[in-house]
Amino acid sequence: MAVSKKFEKIDGGLLAVVQARLEAIVRKMTNTLFRTARSGVINTGRDFSCCIVTAKNELLVTAESLPIHVMAGPDLMAAKMRELSPDIRPGDAFLNNSPYHGNSHAGDHTLLVPVIDAEGVYRYTVVVKAHLADIGNSVPSTLFATATDVYHEGALIFPSVRIQRDYKDCADIIRMCKVRIRAPEQWYGDQLALTGAARVGERELLALGDELGWDYLEHHAEQWLDYSEQRIRTVISELPKGKVSASNFHDPMPGMDEGVAIKASVATDPKKELVTVDLRDNPDCVPFGLNLTEATAITAGMVGVFNSLGPDIPANAGSCRRIKVLLRENCVAGIPRHPASCSTATTGVADRVTNAVQRAMADLKEGIGMAECGLGIPATAAFISGKDPRRNNQPYVNMITLGQTCGAGAPWSDGWLTIAHVGNGGLVRRDSTEIDELMYPVRIITDRIVPDTAGPGRRRGAPSGEVEWGPVDSSMEGIWSSDGNRYAALGARGGGPGARAKQFKRELDGSLTPLGAFDHVKLNAGESVLGFSCGGGGYGSPLEREPHRVARDVTEGWISAEHAVKVYGVVVDVEGNVDKAATEELRGHIRHD
Repeated sequence: MAVSKKFEKIDGGLLAVVQARLEAIVRKMTNTLFRTARSGVINTGRDFSCCIVTAKNELLVTAESLPIHVMAGPDLMAAKMRELSPDIRPGDAFLNNSPYHGNSHAGDHTLLVPVIDAEGVYRYTVVVKAHLADIGNSVPSTLFATATDVYHEGALIFPSVRIQRDYKDCADIIRMCKVRIRAPEQWYGDQLALTGAARVGERELLALGDELGWDYLEHHAEQWLDYSEQRIRTVISELPKGKVSASNFHDPMPGMDEGVAIKASVATDPKKELVTVDLRDNPDCVPFGLNLTEATAITAGMVGVFNSLGPDIPANAGSCRRIKVLLRENCVAGIPRHPASCSTATTGVADRVTNAVQRAMADLKEGIGMAECGLGIPATAAFISGKDPRRNNQPYVNMITLGQTCGAGAPWSDGWLTIAHVGNGGLVRRDSTEIDELMYPVRIITDRIVPDTAGPGRRRGAPSGEVEWGPVDSSMEGIWSSDGNRYAALGARGGGPGARAKQFKRELDGSLTPLGAFDHVKLNAGESVLGFSCGGGGYGSPLEREPHRVARDVTEGWISAEHAVKVYGVVVDVEGNVDKAATEELRGHIRHD
């Protein structure tokens, strides 16, 4: 459609105002889902995302969404929806959780709603994605790392399936899910919440189009994406030209005793204002649920670049034009072939890819890149399931999101305590202990930070979290997929690694029995799981950390006075008083040695 000449130029203030209106629509969608969903992983942990995609299948607005959910994927799914269903009309809604059709992983149910104006013109796609508590997997978890293929995984897969027509549910699909999913009414409540959020977005966009005009909104999208592209071009133009790479390992799996080697190569071209991430030099798909989807492979590479360049670049299709992620088919960090399982595609290998990218970029020059974030999903964020004796033994399934810290040291700050894992970007919320205990027959025994576990550096990583949980007056199953038990989160530019994850079962006599990194346990009343999450890596040499910061870490309990001496070379007492002369002498000896 031709754009009127009066819209050829839009001033910056007006551009910002209209974009804020669009972001407000996404926030309305977000609030609808957050307030109406049934599962704790959504209404407490906030493991979901909402966004708007243009009629050209370009990501336009994400507001506060999880990077691993939206950087790539909504565009792929919107295009796939229109390809597979050419008869789309108002009132339709489509469900996509297929790892082979643009989605992140099967555990994320994505609802796509077309926004079609009164003249029948396709204007936008509204996208709402949520990590559900149960999707029909063969085990009560939607992160099943040891699944050998998609059949073993067992999830109900919906490759862009129409779930509503004329604003009414397609009852066949609803019945399929209710029969297969362990807590059917909980799932259906989540499905209604997804639908409600998407319909709010559709309604508000139609109203905005009537108010401002569709030609105007189309031109606004072009302007906003071009502006976003220019923002990242400016930043890239100031980078040094070069090619760097970094490698790490995903923890071992049965039959893969050394783990899965992951490599990312990053090429920066400031003249062309382009960053290229090459993930093709990675192993073929593995017979486990670790394989990335196309969406998460692209996103994992992009997140590493965005993390490295600073926080002020809008993340949308415009800025993403300047980042190229090279993939190959049948690759653990590429494009999977059916029936490869991608159950943990939003964590695990995705975290390792992002970490490798941002650590590689740290080698380009001081002041960019990051250390590695801690790995998910530890036993402190397990899936719990069973029957609730307080509610007539009704079945329940949920992911408790508690002691994940995992933040990486960066040039400008210490690691966040709330990063959870690098693909979440700190947007997944910690559960409330009281709400978890109210909703499920679980007792949270401890939930605290562990001193001396942060990756040391000029800017340190986040320390580990410790959580102990167990059933109340019942039995309970717990499942987790905890990478980072053998291979810790690494530091950058001389920073040290964070502490590794670990987990134990506390027996009835109080003794502790080690548990596996990718485990499935059954607990009886009085038994519990004690889990520790990874610490994040540090950025820069620990000997460059300002003594007053080290002293504050001691007084606040992040590190011990002994750790300050041994690792940071700072002599400080428990009250935070630094012995400057002794510190200078000690650091001199450490540097000389």
